[in-house]
Amino acid sequence: MKQGARARVASSFTVIKGAMIEETHAVFAAWDFDRSKRENLDRLRCENFIGAKSATWLRDVAWVLNRRFDPAGRDRPLVVLAKHGIALDEWKPLLLWHMTRDEFLVRDFIQSWLFAEYDAGVFRVRGEDVEGYLDSITKRGATIEHAWSQSTTKRVAAGLLKIAADFDLLRGSIVKEFASYHLPERSLLYLLHALLDETRNPGQVVMSPTWRLFLMRPSDVEHELLRLHQFKKLDYQVAGSLVQLSLPCASTREYAERMVA
Repeated sequence: MKQGARARVASSFTVIKGAMIEETHAVFAAWDFDRSKRENLDRLRCENFIGAKSATWLRDVAWVLNRRFDPAGRDRPLVVLAKHGIALDEWKPLLLWHMTRDEFLVRDFIQSWLFAEYDAGVFRVRGEDVEGYLDSITKRGATIEHAWSQSTTKRVAAGLLKIAADFDLLRGSIVKEFASYHLPERSLLYLLHALLDETRNPGQVVMSPTWRLFLMRPSDVEHELLRLHQFKKLDYQVAGSLVQLSLPCASTREYAERMVA
């Protein structure tokens, strides 16, 4: 199935397997653009250059990466950044954005449920809280490939919370608390380029639900834009309902190349 065709499929498997941040970074750092995705993943399975502790985990990593990413296409900038050794704290939020473009459960959970809890001033979240959200995902437009048992639902709830913690949005073990998260400046600029590439509308960029992935409100985004404007790192002008945004580069790919130049 082509990338994008599964954008509304709620996959319990990928959530339970987790964020795979270190594994994804290691695979992309060794990615060969002269080979196909199949050839790169076959090499991973044969050589196990990420040091997977079992053949089963190695197989799962390859399966999840195949499901989540299109390294030759829309995810190429993410791979380029990994290959050039960008700092992990700058790369991780970009990984979250790239993987959630096609991963309904993680995207909807953070953008809709987790952000709403954060915005309402909730301090702690538990697995049983998330289970209530999971009961409603088909009403939110998701497709479930097969019915989940109660055990699977609990594992998915725990998996979603762990992914949020892996991306530094939450902290704690059994009971999770919201962390104080701040999106790194260059990561923010990358996402601004990406959203402007998609929308071609500066007003939509500011209001995009994408920012909820990083627990940011539109007012938070505007604050960052004004700060970056002040330091001449972009040009941001607002006059009533008119918004003008000029960024350092013409595209996301060009900005990614600048990040590692």
